[in-house]
Amino acid sequence: MPRSSLIQRAIYDGAKRTLAVTFTTGRTYLYFDIPADIYSEFVTAPSQGQFFNWRIRDQYEFRELD
Repeated sequence: MPRSSLIQRAIYDGAKRTLAVTFTTGRTYLYFDIPADIYSEFVTAPSQGQFFNWRIRDQYEFRELD
């Protein structure tokens, strides 16, 4: 995981409903209030980058991590 030219790594915390996404640029963002079913769809998507852009990006609050 992941299978994407956009995303290098993604870590989901089900208890906190957060998703940490590290992009191939090296920047990492933490997304809040991500439902478990959205994460499951993200993990199994044929293109995780496309799914991220369609269902996560600009849909959930986030902040950049250092």
